[in-house]
Amino acid sequence: MEYPRQITVIQATSVLISTIVGVGVLPLPLFAVRAADTGAPLVTLLGILLAFTGLWTVTKLGMRFPNQSIIGYSERVLGRWPAWIGSSLIIGFFGVLTSLAAREFGEVVITSVLRKTPLEVTVIVMLLLATLSARNNLTTFVYIHQFYLPLILFPGILIVALSLKNAEETNLLPLAGNEPTGMLAGIVTVAALLQGSFVHTIIIPAMRRPEKAMKASLWGLGIAGGLYLSIVTAAVAVFGPEETKLLLWPTLELAKTTTLPGNILERLDAAFLAVWVTAVFTTLFSSYYLTIRAVARLLRLRDHKLFSFFIMPFLFVLAMLPDNIIHMYRIVEGVGRIGLVVTILYPMLLLVVAKIRGQRGEKHESGPSES
Repeated sequence: MEYPRQITVIQATSVLISTIVGVGVLPLPLFAVRAADTGAPLVTLLGILLAFTGLWTVTKLGMRFPNQSIIGYSERVLGRWPAWIGSSLIIGFFGVLTSLAAREFGEVVITSVLRKTPLEVTVIVMLLLATLSARNNLTTFVYIHQFYLPLILFPGILIVALSLKNAEETNLLPLAGNEPTGMLAGIVTVAALLQGSFVHTIIIPAMRRPEKAMKASLWGLGIAGGLYLSIVTAAVAVFGPEETKLLLWPTLELAKTTTLPGNILERLDAAFLAVWVTAVFTTLFSSYYLTIRAVARLLRLRDHKLFSFFIMPFLFVLAMLPDNIIHMYRIVEGVGRIGLVVTILYPMLLLVVAKIRGQRGEKHESGPSES
């Protein structure tokens, strides 16, 4: 499938931010605190650095093969059948990630807002919305992310800033936490929540200046990671580590304790949920879009629209498999950690082999590019 090179660095950065900031916002402080108590901000920071390792790798690969996505150049680097295995793992992982995001959205909606609405209805609505949106081309995909970015980013920053007035600095001490033995698992969990940055692999081939893709990576993960780090720090500082462990969605509780100056709004949780729904959509939209484009590219098809409705029933069934929300989060943690093999180790293998063999794609042109 071919598209003109229209995506700028700013647009690529917007896609990264709006994709990364999503479903993981609500439970992130809980995961980090369980891992290291008061060391939750440190765990989050190290998790962001680990996630950047994967993003750096796929960006270097994208710059090395500027006219192809990872599905295309993996066949050139590893050979057809080994690459098929790797590509199938990518498709399977992001398909599961999409279904779990839809399930988490449904759980939050029926728990906090629409208590009498069946879970299946909320999950189907979000999947259907992503399905219809994913039928657009890559340029429209980028414009959708760019449009929603301010609606996601600025309210999040505002809520974190206003919540700090209730913060207690002593809740963040000691900085390394009381139980550093759990930090490694926490770092991996946090990094797993940032794997949406893998969408960069389909963005780079359509960038006007793919040689500047690393700049977009730095700004994208830097801003999104900074917001995640701020949320964890604010939650721990306001509630303390022990109370945070008792909260299923600490970030939502943080919004409930936050008020606008002058008591214009005594609680911001309703406004936060509206922002969160938008963030979930952009994250789910990216993983869905990446999945169907990868399938189309793997099967040598020119159009990915065929698969938008085809895979939806399978994703719905996967979304409904967890017994309850606790079971779902256990699966999310497990799948996320396993997924690091796909988003970090597999690209590293491709990069090492490509360098050893001296393989490099053709220099990009201003005309159409293979995505």
